Amino acid sequence: MAGDTTHMTFDLSSLAPGLERRADGIWFSRQQAPVSYPEHGNAACLQVEDRSFWFRHRNRCIASVVRCFAPQGALLDIGGGNGYVSKGLIEEGIGCALLEPGIDGALAARARGVDPVICARLEDIGVASGSVSAAGMFDVLEHIEDEADALQRVHALLRPGGLLFLTVPAYAFLHSADDVAAGHFRRYTLRSLTRAVTGSGFQPEYATYMFAPLPPVVLLLRTLPSLLGLRQPTDTELQASEHLPEGRIAHIMDRLLDIEAKRIETGGTIPFGTSCLVVCRKD
Repeated sequence: MAGDTTHMTFDLSSLAPGLERRADGIWFSRQQAPVSYPEHGNAACLQVEDRSFWFRHRNRCIASVVRCFAPQGALLDIGGGNGYVSKGLIEEGIGCALLEPGIDGALAARARGVDPVICARLEDIGVASGSVSAAGMFDVLEHIEDEADALQRVHALLRPGGLLFLTVPAYAFLHSADDVAAGHFRRYTLRSLTRAVTGSGFQPEYATYMFAPLPPVVLLLRTLPSLLGLRQPTDTELQASEHLPEGRIAHIMDRLLDIEAKRIETGGTIPFGTSCLVVCRKD
């Protein structure tokens, strides 16, 4: 391991003097702007995160690769939503700050005990170049139309040798009405994602797919019904039920994903899945 991030955090008053901390304990930028994410998207996720096999498995995989690469300081969770990932990393002893432009998500993250929480877009926080050791964008990049601009901003933010951890949805052929409703501009392959980060000055260090059991499930339950006009992504009860399988299906899914997580924890890779997980380093 390269280091230990336990108890490390950000001194925002010196790193980003343009931010102000308000009575609720959240830091705000003076400028606010819209993002490509549903207005109540964080609230919808909050209803299922703590019980969802999908969020639980993603957290386990993210935490394992962050522990493996062990950045030399705290991690900035960019677009961190309700703080589910940040909270999980903090519980693993990894220092973490959350950056989330949506006030619902920022409040939920603060209620989960994440500190500091910044309610702002990346381009509005005014953090000096080369001041952050590590950053995470966990299912965020697909929401940004100009991916190159976003990656270059993060590249400038990081110190030389700094790490960027990424997860994104995989495979354009799995695109569905849910992607449209969620504000996704694209889905990725490992090849297209590594090409994007390399073009922005990063060196890929590790790349794998996740959720190997799910491509046929997503194809049958989301993609094909969307093509036939049968999928209504506004059906929140349907979406919640997909995150909370029961009985034998839940048991089989847990067993398969446990095998996958253990492989990733030991540095192995998964050849396909519905998500990509990449670690890259600033040259």
